[in-house]
Amino acid sequence: MLKMLSTQLTGIFTKIKEKEEFPLEDGARLLAQAVIGEGTIYIKGFGEMEGVAMEALNGPEPMKKTKKLEQLSQMAHTDRVILFTRRSDDQDALSLGKALTKKGIPFVSVAGTAKEANECLSQWAEIHINTHVTKPILPAEDGSRFCFPSLFAALFIYYGIKFNMDEMLDEYE
Repeated sequence: MLKMLSTQLTGIFTKIKEKEEFPLEDGARLLAQAVIGEGTIYIKGFGEMEGVAMEALNGPEPMKKTKKLEQLSQMAHTDRVILFTRRSDDQDALSLGKALTKKGIPFVSVAGTAKEANECLSQWAEIHINTHVTKPILPAEDGSRFCFPSLFAALFIYYGIKFNMDEMLDEYE
């Protein structure tokens, strides 16, 4: 089973690397604007994606000038936001995305793109990065599927954004 999991995760990571390279760079560029300017990067994770926010804030290599998003009222036009959620049609994330857009604050969304949804974060986000995780990846003996590795994919994307952003900031300095 571990070999199957490893194979499936490698496939997801490869798909992200190949299909999300430019959105990752664009997302890093957008977030770097806050670091270079007088802004702050605010991060919000919905559900299990709170794990990405915890890594960004409390991990061994925290993201520069980043705070947990608590209230929209604390934000300025120089700030940037990155949202992590399991699916791009998550209603709480959509509500926050619409509020950010209304307030004029650009944001990056990271989620599995829900193709059948009427409304998605990609419609509101400045940059949307697809995790390519929209259903469980491992087959069970009864024909069903299990293991929905959205947090794995989101952490991979987070590090891709962070490394790109750190590289941009090093070049800027």
